Amino acid sequence: MGFRKKNKSPPVLSHEFVIQNHADMVSCLAMIILLGLMFEVTAKFAIMFITVQYNVTQVLDEKSEPVNLYQYGPKDVATVFFYLLIAVILHALIQEYILDKMNRRLHLSKTKHSKFNESGQLAAFYLFSFIWGCSILTAEDFATNPTFLWEGYPHTHMVFQVKFFYICQIAYWLHALPELYFQKVRKEDIPRQLYYICLYVVHITGAYVLNLHRLGLVLLVPHYLVELLFHASRLFYFSDENKQKGFTLWALLFVIARLLTLTLSVLTFGFGLPRTENQGFSLAEGNFNVLTVRMTCLAAICLTQAWMMWKFINFQLKKWREHSQNQASKKKTVSPKSKPHKREPTRGGAANGVVKSEDKTSPRARKAKAS
Repeated sequence: MGFRKKNKSPPVLSHEFVIQNHADMVSCLAMIILLGLMFEVTAKFAIMFITVQYNVTQVLDEKSEPVNLYQYGPKDVATVFFYLLIAVILHALIQEYILDKMNRRLHLSKTKHSKFNESGQLAAFYLFSFIWGCSILTAEDFATNPTFLWEGYPHTHMVFQVKFFYICQIAYWLHALPELYFQKVRKEDIPRQLYYICLYVVHITGAYVLNLHRLGLVLLVPHYLVELLFHASRLFYFSDENKQKGFTLWALLFVIARLLTLTLSVLTFGFGLPRTENQGFSLAEGNFNVLTVRMTCLAAICLTQAWMMWKFINFQLKKWREHSQNQASKKKTVSPKSKPHKREPTRGGAANGVVKSEDKTSPRARKAKAS
């Protein structure tokens, strides 16, 4: 299927060819994996890419029915790879059928065009992830029982929704790396985007591997809400520069989210996990409840929050300086009260209301005197 209308045909396998046709190429690769399910020889390999692996049947009570729970393992890499392909395809669909049409109407500059595409993609992802995360937290009843963040650690078993949520999260942020090339992101924007993409990959993967998926989920949901508000506000700003009220609400929620993240992290790593029964380090059991791991995780979260606050403060100061300069320039353009100018002499020889006498030495005066 073609996602883009191509006017020119660049050389096969050239950079421009790959960029224009990357969605089609990825779609073909995903279709090959899906076709593998049709044959018995390849089905056992194809299913490893498509379905969630490492399911465990567990009986909670004697009277209750068995529950299917999931663990993580090396085969999750194949699953992440397949959903990375799906993320690339969805990215191309949103770009082609939504963002490109909006860009043609707005007539944005190259700089705003790039930021508009970035915010449009991220806003769609944050909205979907926020709704999905809220539905999972509602089932967990975190609001009434916050101690579930550390009770029963290590949390080696996950329900299907939690594991699939983490698989999709890791796949999405990994797909953002090749998209820097596919979308022709400007060189000056690449370092900034690389920073936050790598931070997402490290933190989400760390929470998944260290069996801290409960804490990771609780921290991601409010963070995604704040980021959704920021990128939605930026989209409205690009459509109309007078619409800036969303940034004020975003600034308030940003600070609250940072404080909430630090509070829950200190509470979990400094108070909850040190008091649980299972203390020690065991890869087989998935137990990482030792002082070194706890302090490393807490330091990583605190440093990330400090870096985000530093960027936030610099952003606000820059906006404040720009606002002050705009206000100063407006005051300079307003002219001061004009002073009364001297009236020019009238034809009758009057100047400023005073009639001047004729010059005695003029030719007319000498003629009159002679007569």
